[in-house]
Amino acid sequence: MPSEVAPIALFAFNRPSHLEQTLTALAENPQAQESDLTIFSDGPRSDADSPLVRQVREIARAWTTKGAFHRVSIIERPVNLGLARSVIEGVTQILSESDTIIVLEDDLVVSPDFIRYMNEALRLYQDESSVVSIHGFTMNVGSALPATFFLRGADCWGWATWRRGWQVFAPDGQLLLDRLDDSGEVDDFDFGGNYPYRDMLERQVRGTVDSWAVRWYASAFLEDKLTLYPGRSLVRNIGQEGSGTHSVERASHSVHENRFQFPVQRIEPVESPQARLAFQQALAGDREPRWRSMVRRLVLGR
Repeated sequence: MPSEVAPIALFAFNRPSHLEQTLTALAENPQAQESDLTIFSDGPRSDADSPLVRQVREIARAWTTKGAFHRVSIIERPVNLGLARSVIEGVTQILSESDTIIVLEDDLVVSPDFIRYMNEALRLYQDESSVVSIHGFTMNVGSALPATFFLRGADCWGWATWRRGWQVFAPDGQLLLDRLDDSGEVDDFDFGGNYPYRDMLERQVRGTVDSWAVRWYASAFLEDKLTLYPGRSLVRNIGQEGSGTHSVERASHSVHENRFQFPVQRIEPVESPQARLAFQQALAGDREPRWRSMVRRLVLGR
């Protein structure tokens, strides 16, 4: 396998139909046949999950013989690690052997240009220490954005990083929360007060939210690192109907996967004020009643 092609980690649990859609879309990328794919299958939380987890593993095994990827490996967890631990341990494992990684979960349908975009961007910014990751999902902001742009922090719906980027990740949520509160930048962290990221981080510390993503975002934000986004989303989330751990339907997240048919061009690694404002406005439009609905689901599970 060419060394410049990043391995792909795909995290799955108990949604066989979602996993099949994710794998089918990923396989439609021409670069899939050059890519090593590792499917991390989490164990069941209870006996009720066992049939669905078995179906997920049957689907994963079927893809080992289809020839759609350079190599397909499956890691079947004997017990349930939960999403956060599964992602953290899986990403760390892959990056102990590879300099780069592309990360997906089992409810993300990607564009046919997703793998190429990720690998081109990884190569372009591999030596740029201010850039911590590459992201494939861009929210619906209702206006045109640059072809690519940077935002401060990190994100979680179809992303890629380097070993050096993942070293920024700090798993201690309390440490991150203390640093954030001392920084005076909570409003910026919450996109102008339009998304409760700080509250999510506090709930992670309390144990009412099992989130690796808010810690990844906080880790990068507090180190003043940047993530590259495409102007139009290359990822569609199909798990917002209530099947996911932290799923919630939001207008800003209602997008389709788009094509990215030109090479990724290097841009100056600075945050885009235009994109930040657009994100803030889109999130503000989601706040009522979806803002309270999201918090209720995260805290109460409904």
